Amino acid sequence: MSDVDMRGGAGLPGRKGQAARNDGLILAAAREVFLEDPKAPVAAVAERAGVGISALYRRYAAKEDLLRKLCHDGLKTFIQEAEDAGGVNDGWEAFTTFLRGIVDADVHSLTVHLAGTFEPTADMMADAVRANELAGALVERAHASGRLRRDFAVADVGLLLEACAAIRLPDRERTAQLRRRYLGLALDGMDRDDAGPLPGPAPRRGELNWRWARSQ
Repeated sequence: MSDVDMRGGAGLPGRKGQAARNDGLILAAAREVFLEDPKAPVAAVAERAGVGISALYRRYAAKEDLLRKLCHDGLKTFIQEAEDAGGVNDGWEAFTTFLRGIVDADVHSLTVHLAGTFEPTADMMADAVRANELAGALVERAHASGRLRRDFAVADVGLLLEACAAIRLPDRERTAQLRRRYLGLALDGMDRDDAGPLPGPAPRRGELNWRWARSQ
C-alpha cells in the first residue's frame, strides 16, 4: 500500500476538509502502529495521528473496521498496479513492471501482518478474486513472451512479494533499495524459460488461506 496522502482534505470546506485530513492522519498512523504491533489498541493510533479518540471513532466504530480499511486499500492498490501494468505491450515487461510496482507500494507488509485479525467483507472477497485474475493474466503473458520460467505459477506471486516485504529496516529508503535488489535477483532467476525444475511445487489452491481464518 502506498503512503496515505494526508492532503486529502485540500479544497474541501470547513469540517469536511478537517475530517478528510484527520482520516489521512489516522490511516497513516494506523499503518505504522499495526506494523509494529497488530494487537495495539486504537488509542495508540489516535495518539500517533495526533487526533482525539472521538475523531477516530467517528470514522471507524471498531478496530476491526480500521484494519479492514487498511487491508482493502492495499488490495485496491494491487489491482490498480496490475491494471496499469496490463497496458504494457511486452508480456515480460508487463509482468516485471507489475512486481516492481507492488514492491514499491509496499502492499504486502501490512496485509499479511493483519491476516486473521478481521472478517473480510464480500467486497474484499470479490476484489481478491479480481486481483488473482489480473495477476494470472500477467503471468500468462510473461510465459507467452518466452522468458518466464515454465514452472512459475500465479500462486508463486504472493509468496514472492511477501518475501520482498519481509525486508524492513528503520531507514525507509534503504528498505526500498534492498527490496528492489532482492526482487531483481528473483527476476534474474525467473527469466529462464529453459531452466530445470524447481525443487517443489507451487502453493496449492487455498493452501495459504488458513492465515485469513479469524483468530480468536
